[in-house]
Amino acid sequence: MPSRLALLLSLTALLLFSSLSVTLSSKAAENDIDEDEDLSFLEEPEDNNDAAHLSDPDHYDEDFAGDEDFENYADLDESAFQDEDEDYKVPDVDEKDVVVLREGNFSDFIEKNQFVMVEFYAPWCGHCQALAPEYAAAATELKGENVVLAKVDASEENDLAQQYDVQGFPTVYFFIDGVHKPYTGQRTKESIVTWIKKKTGPGLNNITTLEDAERILSSESKVVLGYLNSLVGPDSEELSAASKLDDDVSFYQTVNPDVAKLFHFDPEVKRPALILLKKEVEKLSYFDGQFSKSAIAEFVFANKLPLVNLFTRESASVIFESPIKKQLLLFAASKDTEKVLPIFQAAAKLFKGKLIFVHVEMDNEDVGKPVSEYFGVSGDDPKVIAYTGNEDSKKFVFDGEVALDKLKAFGEDFLEDKLKPFFKSDPIPETNDGDVKIVVGNNFDEIVLDESKDVLLEIYAPWCGHCQSLEPTYNKLAKHLRSVDSLVIAKMDGTTNEHPRAKADGFPTILFFPAGNKSFDPVTVDTDRTVVALYKFIKKNASIPFKLQKPTSTPKSESSDAEESKESSTGDLKDEL
Repeated sequence: MPSRLALLLSLTALLLFSSLSVTLSSKAAENDIDEDEDLSFLEEPEDNNDAAHLSDPDHYDEDFAGDEDFENYADLDESAFQDEDEDYKVPDVDEKDVVVLREGNFSDFIEKNQFVMVEFYAPWCGHCQALAPEYAAAATELKGENVVLAKVDASEENDLAQQYDVQGFPTVYFFIDGVHKPYTGQRTKESIVTWIKKKTGPGLNNITTLEDAERILSSESKVVLGYLNSLVGPDSEELSAASKLDDDVSFYQTVNPDVAKLFHFDPEVKRPALILLKKEVEKLSYFDGQFSKSAIAEFVFANKLPLVNLFTRESASVIFESPIKKQLLLFAASKDTEKVLPIFQAAAKLFKGKLIFVHVEMDNEDVGKPVSEYFGVSGDDPKVIAYTGNEDSKKFVFDGEVALDKLKAFGEDFLEDKLKPFFKSDPIPETNDGDVKIVVGNNFDEIVLDESKDVLLEIYAPWCGHCQSLEPTYNKLAKHLRSVDSLVIAKMDGTTNEHPRAKADGFPTILFFPAGNKSFDPVTVDTDRTVVALYKFIKKNASIPFKLQKPTSTPKSESSDAEESKESSTGDLKDEL
């Protein structure tokens, strides 16, 4: 009897365990991929001439090969100008003092010279073309000072470029006794010369004669002069220490009253005194703080930039690399500059050291137009936009007439984070019935953040070759999944639309927003870009289980070649890109 009871209990437990296992397995299988599921129909080609055209590798537009990763204002500086301006004229440059280095002479030359600046460039690079005359002029000015400026054509010297981890153009290194460090200054002759002199000599130099003073004032664009009681001692030490904190401003000291007068000092002024001179609208800035390293450095940093920075190829690095990230940008056509720029400059004086003021010439085809397009600025009327920098890339639109009191209030609200951000958006489509839903900035919440839907979103750029290649695959995926009510396949033009929940890491970026979890960050799709791989990714990550129905008939367009390929297939998945 006990043995029968034990057997009965064992059988009962086995049945319960089997039942529970079946239940758990069926639940898990709802979202798990069935490895035996026949997905071959997803790989079958379709008779679609447009898709075939877009899938053709010959259709890939190499003009955009370097722009897939363009995603923000900083990238505009680094890459947006490199390929798009075929009409950019290479200036005639006298490069007689720039040494050409190749793999065969590079190591020997670096070893024999203590100080060498090397530019890795590409002939087609717009930034390199703009740098060339500045670089050559700096080489000429530094000739005979134990410093050599050289260049390497990285498009020809691939091994050298890889050895020094050249990721973009131009890449500029400074070698001291064979050890290299990146050049961090501006791309102008004055900045290059000043930067190198500080690396190779004292940061603070003496001015003892009027001849030296006149030469410096005529040749340098930004100069700091300390008018001291002595060229040695505590004040000189503080000024010297401050000079080492700034690479693009020349620091000098003098005790000569005549030199001080030439630099716009009252010779009888109480010493130590300090002035910053610029070849800008605001030429003179007098220091009135404590004569200490930190106070002097802070003063120079706050005053060395122009009140308003004109956005150009050359000034872009100054704007992007500034520790001051928040910017106010004035977009104005040439016809309005005379009227609004003085008002903008007056406002800039109120926020020195707090905001960077930038002037973008909207009718400048070279740089003004792409910057305007990035910020969604259209039309001819002057516009002002506040920008938080590339870390979070928030934009705020100034509403109203460009007037000093209004700009002052706008700038104060911007600093205090009281403004509502602006996001670009195309018009909402009148109809949106396609297999792939069109998402714009203003319908993003309605479509993508719908908690009842699992949403796959492609963020693309119309000019992106990879996006063009992906399109037929993406369309085919959407066609097969259009009957799944809980699932949305969507796309958004990332160049004309923005949303704080849609951060594109280059183009295309594919994001998945699971139903019921829209408050969390989306899942980045990092699988192969094939219909089968994308389907499996969705199946695995979808919050709402679904079943894909195989079509009842084979598409008529299927060719005999496709049949033969299918029959000989080993079952491996093929990349349709």
